[in-house]
Amino acid sequence: MDLDKVVKNLETGLSALDKKEEKHILWFDELGIEDVPLVGGKNASLGEMYSSLTKLGVKVPYGFAISAVAYRYFIEESQLKDKIKESLAGLDTSNLHNLQQRGQKVRTLILNAEFPEMLRLQILKAYKAMVKRYGAQVDVAVRSSATAEDLPDASFAGQQETYLNVHSEEELLHSCKKCFASLFTDRAISYREDKKYDHFNIALSIGVQKMVRSDLASSGVMFSIDTESGFDNVVFVTGAYGLGENVVQGAVNPDEFLVFKPTLEQGFSPIISRTIGEKHMKMVYDHNGSKLTKNIPVPPHEREKYSLKDEEVLTLARWAIIIEDHYSAKRGHYQPMDMEWAKDGKDGQLYIVQARPETVQSRKDRSTIQTYSMEEKGSILTQGVSVGDKIGHGVAKIIHDIHQANNFKEGDVLVTDMTDPDWEPIMKKASAIITNRGGRTCHAAIISREMGVPAVVGCGDATKCIHDSQKITVSCAEGEKGYVYDGILKYKVSEISVKDIPETKTKIMMNLGNPHLAFAQSFLPNDGVGLAREEFIINSGVQIHPNALLHFDELKKNPEAAEEVKKIEMLTKGYEDKVQYYIDKLAEGMSMIAAAFYPKKVIMRLSDFKSNEYANLIGGRFFEPKEDNPMIGFRGASRYYSENFKEAFKLECLAVRNAREVFGLKNLKLMIPFCRTVDEAKRVLAVMKEAGIERGKDGLEIYLMCEIPSNVVLADQFLQHVDGYSLGTNDLTQLTLGVDRDSELVSHVYDERNQAVKDLVAGVINKCNELGKYIGICGQAPSDYPEFARFVVEAGIQTMSLNPDTIVKTKLMIAELEKHLGTGARKHIEGFNVPRSHLTSVAGDDMLKAPHHHNQHKMVVKKTVKKAAAPKKAVKKVAAKKVVKKVVKKAAAPKKAVKKAAPKKVVKKVAAKKVVKKVVKKAAAPKKAVKKAAPKKK
Repeated sequence: MDLDKVVKNLETGLSALDKKEEKHILWFDELGIEDVPLVGGKNASLGEMYSSLTKLGVKVPYGFAISAVAYRYFIEESQLKDKIKESLAGLDTSNLHNLQQRGQKVRTLILNAEFPEMLRLQILKAYKAMVKRYGAQVDVAVRSSATAEDLPDASFAGQQETYLNVHSEEELLHSCKKCFASLFTDRAISYREDKKYDHFNIALSIGVQKMVRSDLASSGVMFSIDTESGFDNVVFVTGAYGLGENVVQGAVNPDEFLVFKPTLEQGFSPIISRTIGEKHMKMVYDHNGSKLTKNIPVPPHEREKYSLKDEEVLTLARWAIIIEDHYSAKRGHYQPMDMEWAKDGKDGQLYIVQARPETVQSRKDRSTIQTYSMEEKGSILTQGVSVGDKIGHGVAKIIHDIHQANNFKEGDVLVTDMTDPDWEPIMKKASAIITNRGGRTCHAAIISREMGVPAVVGCGDATKCIHDSQKITVSCAEGEKGYVYDGILKYKVSEISVKDIPETKTKIMMNLGNPHLAFAQSFLPNDGVGLAREEFIINSGVQIHPNALLHFDELKKNPEAAEEVKKIEMLTKGYEDKVQYYIDKLAEGMSMIAAAFYPKKVIMRLSDFKSNEYANLIGGRFFEPKEDNPMIGFRGASRYYSENFKEAFKLECLAVRNAREVFGLKNLKLMIPFCRTVDEAKRVLAVMKEAGIERGKDGLEIYLMCEIPSNVVLADQFLQHVDGYSLGTNDLTQLTLGVDRDSELVSHVYDERNQAVKDLVAGVINKCNELGKYIGICGQAPSDYPEFARFVVEAGIQTMSLNPDTIVKTKLMIAELEKHLGTGARKHIEGFNVPRSHLTSVAGDDMLKAPHHHNQHKMVVKKTVKKAAAPKKAVKKVAAKKVVKKVVKKAAAPKKAVKKAAPKKVVKKVAAKKVVKKVVKKAAAPKKAVKKAAPKKK
């Protein structure tokens, strides 16, 4: 070798060799994603982002890569290859002790080897260039990057080591050697053996990157896809205080945010879900100790605040879309991404410090949907965050230390405080995983998701509530929360194929309550949501009676309400304005459902609790009357204009405005339940208008539940004030037959198929079709009785909204029925045109042009909207495209109005009536703007 050339190149900071493929040191701006064989997936991705995306505003810290060539040079010059092979001879990954012993031996060999002099000099020369750029003793992150990280069936995330706050030449060299050794961690050896990868075909590169001072701020992980369902129209952001290792490892329960991509790209601010995490500790620099980092407690008042501001969450989401779009274009197909971010506490800027392809949801087959459901219930031992949607059971094994895991058997349930990559060899044997700590992006969640094993993380007390060797069932099939039940309980697994399901003239919609199941259920073949139940959102997401928040100061003075006040304080932590909590949580629940089915119609039924059900909410007993028959008492529309509830109802209206005006979810429509008289309908619409909700404004449609005989008898009059009806056959049957279906004595009389009920149903379907109004059915009958479904199709129903588990079979039945009926039999639909102002897609055509995203159910959406837009002449007259563009631009104005309209003064001034007047005056501000803007839209 020409030593003169080596010295000369070292002086200029270059490798001793001229070709990129042979260099030991490569800077990020020299690298692209095609360089995975040279520097591994992590470094190639950092180079790709630094070179291509910084110009688009994505901030990426600078640095250099020590190449895979350098690793092989190190192994060769140190004569380690044969020694490593010898150490791995007789390896048995199913024997944990054998695996640990051999892994330790290989790592010791690497750590004790000396760096070849040339490589040592090259690394130090590159570090000196970093010192020159950033200042003396520059702090860097030293990250491992395996060369097989982009293989389609491989996920190497977390298998090798990262070292933070490295700030000297000596520490850098030692950290590099530890990274090389981490190619042979126990979990990495086990993973390669399982995948049949040759240990010497995979090399390790090292990234040396300028540290982001997130120890002084916050950091976290984000995905450009929902990690549980695979729904790809959201960005999922997690964050906590301090350096990011705690979030990645699951040592803390982080804050979580969901941002809706399509309307974010239209200029809205759609943070459709926020969950505040525990964040009890943070990792910071250790300036005096022997280690480079340490964990310290987070003060209680900081834990109750979010680790990111709203605008920062939106910025990260925009970057996630840029990164996802870039990598999708590079790969030639849709590629969701898994990213790490950090906020610098010194300069206040956000940075992306890592990006890799998401490898779990993106590989799932969407043509078949598997659903799990509990068939038995048991006592709940503990609960936490559910990961995945499966159910598992087995014998609980409580393990506090990985070295105690030798007796862990296939099918046992792993119960521990938290996991790290060393636990992976036993995790793959588990039927379920339960941890005290961690969130949706912690190590246990990532690995269980990858292996298809149900996990409940962040329980807090799992190792105390569950006994070793106890038989338990772990359910992740019940929404956002995962439950651990005592005993081995029965559950059912159903498999639904969505291939070749025909389109039907009768639109098949869905009944939904739980917002946290909406993303997964959106993959079922559907034409939107015909009934979204607001009560479920209030009951599970809000939990507090609205009047208890409006009159919280008074409630605190009541000694009998001490327990309720304590619960309210706990639930609303982080909210100075308790009323805003109600608006936000209700808006988020609505928006989760509207986003899941966007741009298809989602009909949200406004609150329909009975007085006894409202009384069960926190604080509700102080504000609700006691009624002998709540079923036909103070419920639905009669509440909305009542002096006792009008202020609370206006909070629902503000939540709707947030969803539509701030989040941009204009596909959200409203339905008024249990409206007894035409005068009631007028009064409710007037109250809604006071709160800024107006029929026809920005395409808002308002329907009535048709569930009282008066709704049928006076349909001509009711339908003058609303856009249509949705049949609620449950209450219609009870009130037609005069029977309480919950009474065992007369329950045998209750039957939606009774001729009197059918006559009312057929008559009102006919009337709506004659008047050109919407008519759908959302009652239980079509889900329970196929013959009733056939009856309403023959009568001319436009949409049928069903429970998710009956969607596929009913759609197939309806398709077959329509084939036999032909076009003439459905006399009420033949020649029936909905006026353009009543169509779902007044703004729908333009919404569909928003970029994104390539999955099967989106293609169905496009077909559906095209069919809905049948009246071409109407479309031309309305000129929908121009309207939408202007609506979106103008939509920015009401955003502040909604935020300002938040009744902060409500809590200070307990008198509800006066408060709402003030709220309404503020909320009304945008109305003038809309009126002025109206001629421009035309």
